[in-house]
Amino acid sequence: MTDPSAIENATRRLALALDALEAAVERRREADRGEDQLVAQLHALGGDRSRLAAELDAAAAHARQLETTNREIARRLDLAIDTIRSVIEANDR
Repeated sequence: MTDPSAIENATRRLALALDALEAAVERRREADRGEDQLVAQLHALGGDRSRLAAELDAAAAHARQLETTNREIARRLDLAIDTIRSVIEANDR
């Protein structure tokens, strides 16, 4: 017959191996959950980046429009100042 201590040793080794396997499976599950969370965060960051890029483009377009308007106002002011000076000089003569 088989030695009872050999069976007990084999049973203990099997239990330890099963415990180690269960721990490895749990670590793998946690790693997979962490990877899924990273993928979700990466996707969210990509969405944020796209939104921010669109907002930046809109702000840049608005800044260009303001700059163009500012130049036009400055041109008109210069023209008005020149006209006023001409009128004043004509009246001073």
